[in-house]
Amino acid sequence: MEPIFKPADILLPDFSRVDGTRWAVVACDQYTSDPDYWKTAEAFVGAAPSTLRLMLPEIYLGKDDAVRIRSIHAEMEKALQTVLQVHKDCMIYLERRLEGGKVRRGLIGAVDLEAYDYNKGSTSAVRATEGTVLERIPPRVAVRRGAPLEMPHVLLLIDDPQKTVIEPLAEGLTEKLYDFDLMAGGGHVCGYAISAKKQQAALAALAGLVTPAAMEKKYGGAGLAPLLFAVGDGNHSLASAKAYYEEIKAQIGPAALSHPARYALCEVNNLHDDDLEFEPIYRVVFGANPEDLTAAFRAAAAKLNGKAKPQQVTLLCGGKEETVAIPAPEKQLPVGTVQVFLDEYLKNHPGVHVDYIHGTDTVRRLVAEGKDNVGFLFAGMEKDELFRTVIYDGALPRKTFSMGRAQDKRFYLECRAIQ
Repeated sequence: MEPIFKPADILLPDFSRVDGTRWAVVACDQYTSDPDYWKTAEAFVGAAPSTLRLMLPEIYLGKDDAVRIRSIHAEMEKALQTVLQVHKDCMIYLERRLEGGKVRRGLIGAVDLEAYDYNKGSTSAVRATEGTVLERIPPRVAVRRGAPLEMPHVLLLIDDPQKTVIEPLAEGLTEKLYDFDLMAGGGHVCGYAISAKKQQAALAALAGLVTPAAMEKKYGGAGLAPLLFAVGDGNHSLASAKAYYEEIKAQIGPAALSHPARYALCEVNNLHDDDLEFEPIYRVVFGANPEDLTAAFRAAAAKLNGKAKPQQVTLLCGGKEETVAIPAPEKQLPVGTVQVFLDEYLKNHPGVHVDYIHGTDTVRRLVAEGKDNVGFLFAGMEKDELFRTVIYDGALPRKTFSMGRAQDKRFYLECRAIQ
């Protein structure tokens, strides 16, 4: 049986000739309400080789998509011919130093999409940690369909309290592949190719995390379906890769098992990395009547009669902040309480929409920019709760947590051929 995670033929520029700071660009699903960020990025990149031309920032989705996608595919072909070089059977150990000095350690390789199922109730070895919004998949598949390349921004989490997989890779590294600052407060990234011997050691340690004995020890209960990777970030991007692969399977049948689109390039992180932090993802509602929305939330909170621990949610609008107590919530997390309310409210209020925002400062700024904007702030989830919750309760509410702030997200850097 083939391993779920394996080396890949990874494509990178020659960073002695290409400016890495201009090449690497933050994931497409960031700054979705901040066009100035993307305009600044375009001005900074200029004419330099850059992944900015190989991706479609989601802020532009629905605006000349077909034209943009054709341009992206053409730029990918150009990069293959002029910029990218292949590193065969490669896995990369990387260290991402964030602003403030914290370091996120990761392992880049290819995950088998045959082992991934984003649907509700999944017991696959690779599982979504949040509810997948099916309507968000087709626009992403449209970008991937016909693309010669993929670039990873998916972060997969492993539950490795003994630090057996990633952390030992830091010793004795010699083949440095990249080492540069990232733009716009993204910190610094450094990556090394790891030897075949280290690759095998890492894969063996991965397999050891999900033996029946290991699963029972960590989570209790016998016969639990192994959960090796929980999608920590980029859930909809990985779901789109899966959907595209299923399209190929429908077209060519069993031959798809040897198609490069069967795999997706990802970064693996250890949930127990000391410097890995979970940040809440807040909500800002646009185009609402603030008085009506806040009154409706207060009324909904008061009617709840669940058994979860009491919660608090802070509402921001019109220069005021109000903390609403929720004594008997039905959902385990405040984000779940808020999301259930907003889903119902938006169904009954056409023209009102919600965005998912990283950082309290950004929430306050967006609320201040419009008299009809309302922000929701709440406490986040502890990271140690993640695997047990997914195993026993299934996926969390969508956009529950973020691994760091927007500028801490994965930057597009490595590439892999998918045709």
